[in-house]
Amino acid sequence: MISEADAQARERAADEVTDHLGAYTPVQASTLATLLAATAVCESENAALEAELHAVIALTSTGHVDLEHIAPLQELVLADLPPQLREYVSDLLEG
Repeated sequence: MISEADAQARERAADEVTDHLGAYTPVQASTLATLLAATAVCESENAALEAELHAVIALTSTGHVDLEHIAPLQELVLADLPPQLREYVSDLLEG
């Protein structure tokens, strides 16, 4: 579950989101993206953060996720992130 206290569980949950992309309705895809974006803002573990951001990227590829759905990512301080994760966030916010 994405809201688990354990970082490895959050990482697995985010990975599982990408396994089922074709099964989500537009509302489910946008809601999951919003939940993952909000979770990413609070994430303290880089591996879980990477999985969450990767899942958001995958969800945006469905065409059902708009910038407004992932707006919480704007709260991330890019300078505090490893370079690869900075690129993920920048790519997402630039659309």
